[in-house]
Amino acid sequence: MNIRDSVEGIAVFVAAAEAGSFVKAAEQLALSRSAVGKTVARLEERLGVRLFHRTTRSQSLTEEGEIYYERCTKALNELREAEALLDNARHEVNGRLRVTMPLLFGRYCVAPILLELAKQYEELELDLHFSDHTVDIIDQGFDLAIRNHRPGSGTALESIKLVTQRKVICAAPSYLKRYGSPDSPGELQYHASLVFCYKGQLYPWTFCNKDGSQWVAPLTYRMQFNSYDVIADVVTSGLGIACLPDWLIRKQLSEGTLVQLMKDYPLIEFETYAVWPSAKYQPLKLRAAISSLLEKLTWVNDLSVASACDIPQIDTAKLNL
Repeated sequence: MNIRDSVEGIAVFVAAAEAGSFVKAAEQLALSRSAVGKTVARLEERLGVRLFHRTTRSQSLTEEGEIYYERCTKALNELREAEALLDNARHEVNGRLRVTMPLLFGRYCVAPILLELAKQYEELELDLHFSDHTVDIIDQGFDLAIRNHRPGSGTALESIKLVTQRKVICAAPSYLKRYGSPDSPGELQYHASLVFCYKGQLYPWTFCNKDGSQWVAPLTYRMQFNSYDVIADVVTSGLGIACLPDWLIRKQLSEGTLVQLMKDYPLIEFETYAVWPSAKYQPLKLRAAISSLLEKLTWVNDLSVASACDIPQIDTAKLNL
């Protein structure tokens, strides 16, 4: 048995033990309950012992599980601290940084900042993964994850809010000249909407009232897409009305090729987080990346900046290394 086989699934086991249930552990790790259960089952099979007492209503560690949990937590902490100490001892940003991020936000917002960081530190290696599927960053060996939702609470992961993303309703001047402009969300049913569909699910256009309540606008559509990038191109061509992240179409709005509609009717917002494995000491490469993202992603919420191409250069003096 090699080392990789011996440590596979340990982080998931530790999270399940600390959470007290597979369901809570799955929420904290952003995995399905089935994935957590299967990982623990494979670990038990490899060890030849039962780690949990499981019933339909409760879950607790066996005696062997208690012993294994204590050893695993110590081993994980020592491994993370050892890696961080080696990096910190060199006092330079280097090594491979594995990052997983949403496809669109990663491409337009996160990657440019990390690539700029790599230009400044020639010994820094980037391993960037773009996917809208949430992965287990510990079990799959990622140093950092960017997630468009609030992560669950727990001791296995740490997180920090990066930005608040907002969406806007927009259309091309040519469409508005031909079909007119809706004055309220209720009038969207009389227009051609360009909707986003992912895994067979249509994403609604959800508005917020002043009292905090939410409601979904009625839509009429004949085109649906699984890419906001494509929707941005189609709405600019004048084929309908779209609901898109404002940072994605900031340049078109500033140039007038798209017009924002119904500014008095705000849509729901969602927060984007940086998430990483918890450890007493963090490698310099990770600290540098998080600091850079916190500093540079402010352009997403800065309406005076048209796009990521307009963000200023990173000031390395502010990285707090």
